[in-house]
Amino acid sequence: MGHKQDELLKRIQKLVKQNQDLFDKNEKLQKAVTELSEQNELMKLRLKESKIAIKEGVQPLAEERVQKYKMATVLFAYISGFKHLTDAVDSEVIMDQLDEVLREFDRILKKYHIHKIKTIGDTYMAAGGIPVKNITNPIDVVMAALEMNLFLNQLRRIDGKRYWNLSLGIHTGPVTANISGKKKISYDIKGDTVNIAHRMQGIGDSGKILISVMTYELIKEFFICEYYGKMPVKYKGDLEMFMVNGIRPEFSVKGKGLLPNDRFDTKFKLIQFTDIQEVVLDKLESELPAYLYYHNVKHTVDVVTEVELIGWAEGLDDDGILLLKTAALFHDAGHTIAYDEHEYLGTQLVKEQLPKYGYTAEQIEKICNIIMATKLPPKPEDIYQEIICDADLDYLGRSDMIPVSNTLYKELKEQNKIGTLNDWNKLQILFISGHSYFTKTARSLREVNKQKQIERIKKLITDD
Repeated sequence: MGHKQDELLKRIQKLVKQNQDLFDKNEKLQKAVTELSEQNELMKLRLKESKIAIKEGVQPLAEERVQKYKMATVLFAYISGFKHLTDAVDSEVIMDQLDEVLREFDRILKKYHIHKIKTIGDTYMAAGGIPVKNITNPIDVVMAALEMNLFLNQLRRIDGKRYWNLSLGIHTGPVTANISGKKKISYDIKGDTVNIAHRMQGIGDSGKILISVMTYELIKEFFICEYYGKMPVKYKGDLEMFMVNGIRPEFSVKGKGLLPNDRFDTKFKLIQFTDIQEVVLDKLESELPAYLYYHNVKHTVDVVTEVELIGWAEGLDDDGILLLKTAALFHDAGHTIAYDEHEYLGTQLVKEQLPKYGYTAEQIEKICNIIMATKLPPKPEDIYQEIICDADLDYLGRSDMIPVSNTLYKELKEQNKIGTLNDWNKLQILFISGHSYFTKTARSLREVNKQKQIERIKKLITDD
């Protein structure tokens, strides 16, 4: 039992740190919103100047924009095969097959949300995490590389011969993108990350996927990797390289290392959750009404943190934790549309947003049901719903219950949904007295403090 408590305390400390990190990130998002607003005003001014210039017969110059990405994963793929062509070979058939290969590579990149930068002769260049920044781009690019290799291995032979082979170099790091064009936007990336990926592709043997140690550290939990050697990098010393041999058996269909299974998908989505969370919290910060003193970003972050803590303590697996964290993230997002029936409105946002991140129809339905369980009075029907109900009302058993409760009163008061503070305290007594936590974890952590809150609130009530 002592070991279990120690593990729980470590988990709490980790989640508290994550909570603080989210607040710090939220402040950065606010600064970014301000900067974007300033940039938007500048763009409006330039657009006005351009219209004036056109009206006066002066053609404005196309402007090239520069965007920096702190983490992108660059892929260089060299398609070898031209040297095998001879006069005896039907070159038209061979080139048609090369076109087929390039079309398939384009399809694979699109599947994994990887941006094709350019094709330089027989070298194919692409980058993950561009133009939309995301945390999963190292995994996305390695998955794409494996699929590209698999496609070539299964490609039909011509006259019994295989003409095309692939060598790939992958490196993760910061890049600078020069963005040009209006209707068709193009990205040209540069920096050490690009140069290192290109050099690694040149070092690797045909059919090998080489990744840098930076990429390796970000994908090693998913893939079987083998140490390959070191490559000298100017001003940086030797760079360790690894070779990707496939997906780990526990994360692949039938353990063959070729296709990802459901465990892979869940683990991937738990990482991807960071990207979804950033989008949703940014939406809440910018779109929630000013009178939401309780149902604000802090409350959402608290519930996301709490469902993971309770879910872990209640013995849920990764699938359950994913469903709970996603539901907690969206459970109050409906407030951006309306106050009343916000739970239902939150489920509509779930149905709109989560398909973009690969959530299945079954997962989305479960998440919607979990969200609807938070509608008062709570009537949970399974462990997932019990956990989010307990997390949503976690403040009832916390030491800061009264100040938190007062923010909810202030929120309701501004909407003329409640009378005096004395009336509110009487309602609180009735509600808390009739409330019980559903999970064993919440009862052990919060039930005792909740009873103390009742006595504290009673002292605040005055006779009418």
